[in-house]
Amino acid sequence: MGTEVLLEIKDLAVEFTAHQRKIPAVRGIDLTILPGQFHALVGESGAGKTVTSLSILRLLPSNVSSLRGSIKFNDHDLLQLSEEVMRNLRGREISMIFQEPAKYLNPSLKAGFQAMEGIRYHMGYSEKAARERVYELFEKVGLSDPELAMDRYPHEFSVGMKQRVMIAMAIACNPSLLIADEPTTSLDVGVQRQIIHLLLDLQRSSKMAILYITHDLGIVRYAADVISIMYAGKIIESAPKDVLFDTPLHPYTRLLLASIPSREKRGTRLQGIPGTVPNPEDIPPGCAFHTRCPLAQQKCKENEPPLVRIEAGHRCACFFPGKEFGSLP
Repeated sequence: MGTEVLLEIKDLAVEFTAHQRKIPAVRGIDLTILPGQFHALVGESGAGKTVTSLSILRLLPSNVSSLRGSIKFNDHDLLQLSEEVMRNLRGREISMIFQEPAKYLNPSLKAGFQAMEGIRYHMGYSEKAARERVYELFEKVGLSDPELAMDRYPHEFSVGMKQRVMIAMAIACNPSLLIADEPTTSLDVGVQRQIIHLLLDLQRSSKMAILYITHDLGIVRYAADVISIMYAGKIIESAPKDVLFDTPLHPYTRLLLASIPSREKRGTRLQGIPGTVPNPEDIPPGCAFHTRCPLAQQKCKENEPPLVRIEAGHRCACFFPGKEFGSLP
């Protein structure tokens, strides 16, 4: 019997139209998430992480010119479902925490009312039952006075507290999959840690799967079960967390890891990654990383390496996986 799969993305490709040009944001990715799994999708800005998450929810902007591939959730292809069915899935089976909570909380409505809306729509709760559920959720996410918090407006919360309200709203209907898109970016380090621990506690207590999107490998080092590395619209390496940290194979992954501060590196100069992420409008031929890669050969400039299985659970898109820097002419 095969392993049960919650979300399976196959050959997803997303293109936008801007300035009369087609811009490839996601260029044919495969991604699998199991029930209860914490899967981190890591990459620099412009890699295609957020576009991937919005594709799952079918919330892409109107200038999408092409959307290809399949996104199967519990064996149903989300790209083939009607908008009515998708509305019932969003917030109920698949929920999302956005990067900047202030943008997604209505400033003119109290936090409790906003949190109750989804519960009443999806679960059919009465106003009294929904209010009791929100009280319970606000308590669960660490809002110190849930009753008072329910009657506050968004501007009366700190950024960290706003994010806790967003998390409460996202988990209100016990979704099977929670997408967290850079949920700690605007928070200080201490609050970042609290939010990560909160998400982990919620995941373990509810058996909910999490797709955690971030540019920071250090943040997910102790939280993720599986990490996928994304670059220029492609997944270029994917492995269980311990495997990825112990034996990274792609040069980009290795350079990312080398740039993470740690106690062991105290007193040494951190290694940066030369160059910049290519503009989606001008992705180079061959391997998109070859312009920054210390291992790049002519083959890399002309051909794009496929994402292939190296060993169980470990995939890499590189012609020279694991080669030492400087070992090639």
